[in-house]
Amino acid sequence: MPPNSKPVVLVAPLDWGLGHATRCVPIVNSLINADFEVIIAAEGGQKALLQTEFPLVKFVDLPGYRLRYGRTKWGTIFKILFQVPKILNAIQRENKWLKKFAAENRVDLVISDNRYGFYLAGVPSFFITHQLLIKTPFGKWNERMLQKMNYRFINKFTACWVPDNDGKINLGGELSHPDHMPSIPAHYLGHLSRMKREDRQIANDLLVIISGAEPQRSLFEKMIVAQLSQTDLSAIVVRGLPNATSILHASDNIKIYNHLPAVDLNNAMNESSAIISRSGYSTVMDLIPLHKKCIFVPTPGQSEQEYLADYLSENNMCINVRQKDFELITALKKLEEADFAFTDFPENCLNEIIGKMRDL
Repeated sequence: MPPNSKPVVLVAPLDWGLGHATRCVPIVNSLINADFEVIIAAEGGQKALLQTEFPLVKFVDLPGYRLRYGRTKWGTIFKILFQVPKILNAIQRENKWLKKFAAENRVDLVISDNRYGFYLAGVPSFFITHQLLIKTPFGKWNERMLQKMNYRFINKFTACWVPDNDGKINLGGELSHPDHMPSIPAHYLGHLSRMKREDRQIANDLLVIISGAEPQRSLFEKMIVAQLSQTDLSAIVVRGLPNATSILHASDNIKIYNHLPAVDLNNAMNESSAIISRSGYSTVMDLIPLHKKCIFVPTPGQSEQEYLADYLSENNMCINVRQKDFELITALKKLEEADFAFTDFPENCLNEIIGKMRDL
């Protein structure tokens, strides 16, 4: 590294929904504050979201895995299984891309959010995941086999960063606290979120956050907007489409946004009586620490989201409703009757971990 120069960090989030990008926001902020030069490799919605947050950061185009889901739970499960060869090819392709990029540009450190091929031999490479155990609908034996495969990829990195708290009070349950850990060092960062709890006056009955891959994103949106339109509830719907230009119209009681920057979304969260969203892990990290009453509707066929919604519901942190059973008025009544157990989570240790990277 040239004297008096900033170390260059290349950051790449996975392209399955926006959650991998949003949880990179506090990481990039911490890197910038620690005087690193950051380059972000992404495309599509992930790139658009992060460019909104970091207009002065350099971006490079990196193709995503570009998976699609089915229209039903089992349709999604089998569609993902059929796309396994595509995933493996994407892993090989991104590793070749990284080697070529590093040969032509200076890269001192690499941070991969769930991109298994985004590591570089001879360069400290860090893998971010909350899924040390991958849940499936096919039983424990299948989960153990997947974990072995998962660890074969993870162990190629320098260290694994787990965005959760290390202890009994955590957000990921078995996903982030399995019986067996990878062989490389694993560091619990605490929860990572762009959002902060604020004491603001309630302005909306409901905030709905739409996210995820198609076609399930659109199916969820259509269902929610249709049911909201039959009520007089004041609601905000955020579609999770940061690079969209089309406008969706509904009844006068609903404000619909394709995307909200972090500050505006944080305000909407704090100013809403209740929140409906998917139970993607990054969304969970944003919402649960805000002490907001949440209704989580897992994406059909995503065993991880179904497990998280079950786990958090069992611990009185949310209401859990499957999409096929979702009825807005019934869910809101269930929300009113629920006895939530809000917990104050400790601050994350991200700045400490980032600070140690300068010594590598």
